[in-house]
Amino acid sequence: MKALSNLLLGLAALAAAHGVAMAAAPDPTVQHPDYADPALWLCRPDLRDNRCKVDLDATVVAPSGRLTLERYVPAKDPKIDCFFVYPTVSNDAGWISDFSPDAAEWDDIKVQFARFGSVCRQFAPLYRQGTLRRLRYPAGGAKPVGEQPPPGFGGYADVVDAWNWYLAHENHGRGVVLIGHSQGTAMLTRLIAEEIEGKPVQKQLVSALLMGGLVMVPPDKDVGGSFKSVPLCHADTQIGCAITYVTFRDRLPPPAVSRFGKARDGLRAACVNPAALAGGKGQPESYFITKGFLNGSGGDIPPEWVRPMRPIPTFFVRTPGLVTTECVRSGDFDYLALHVNAVPSDPRTDELGGQIIRHTGVDLSWGLHLMDVDHSIGTLIRIVRKQGETWVAQAPKG
Repeated sequence: MKALSNLLLGLAALAAAHGVAMAAAPDPTVQHPDYADPALWLCRPDLRDNRCKVDLDATVVAPSGRLTLERYVPAKDPKIDCFFVYPTVSNDAGWISDFSPDAAEWDDIKVQFARFGSVCRQFAPLYRQGTLRRLRYPAGGAKPVGEQPPPGFGGYADVVDAWNWYLAHENHGRGVVLIGHSQGTAMLTRLIAEEIEGKPVQKQLVSALLMGGLVMVPPDKDVGGSFKSVPLCHADTQIGCAITYVTFRDRLPPPAVSRFGKARDGLRAACVNPAALAGGKGQPESYFITKGFLNGSGGDIPPEWVRPMRPIPTFFVRTPGLVTTECVRSGDFDYLALHVNAVPSDPRTDELGGQIIRHTGVDLSWGLHLMDVDHSIGTLIRIVRKQGETWVAQAPKG
């Protein structure tokens, strides 16, 4: 209880520093939050302040250099649901985040999840995740405020509570797609293994999109490592399967100290290329942030999307045919290699950012972690649309 008390003090100090009253958000020290509370959700269909309802229009930057506006169109009556667990984005000062979201969580929803509203109802719970400060501390960053929380507090327990509340009150037998990135992928990988596989709800799993994390399989197998019965996806009509990958620049493969993609315990890191589910190369449909990257970690590459540069008024750009992706095996590593198609006649950028930048330079161990979702989100949405149609067609009627 001493650790929990110190955690509360740290959260209170952070709230005071930002002029936020603790009473404005759910109690961050409760063991099991009640996810009936709308304040515990970033996206839920009934929310007045639904963070998935944002401007998602994009400027299409064609290979000719022509700029056109693409209007985002949400689904009017989606037949499936999407349940999203976001990556490490919290800038809170403690070891774990509280239940007071800010621009960090809001921006991630906008970039990585909101666009899925064109194919599904959306659910994105807040959870007390490990913070960016906790992540950076072992590498020389500032120590988080307070003591570490007790084992099992927050984090995964919150995700389980949110999932169970969703099943009990919102699902009503509907198919559901699980979507996660980085820390979110770790949470959902565990959720599938412990709470979904082998249970009746597995029949409702349309698919799982698990980007930027570690999903393991036996060599050249589709199932048997992280999951006992959820296989890797190889077609957009396949349901109950998983798409997973970690992204590295094709000319900068994972170093020996890479955080992602490394084989262990006789298992390989799974890699599924959304742009070529059956294998090989493909050109994904990308939606990039027009300027910068989440958390400001990736710099401002490219400085210009098209030459000569012209004003781009939208938050997003879509860049048809700009990149090619392919799953690659190299030594102990399996990863999605991203290649920028630098064509002399194409006036668009020949370079993309997406890497983590430290004060010492680029951290190659993270690869292109910041754009794991961006480079293929349009393709992932197309796949989910087809998988959803397949699931609905096969679901028992009545």
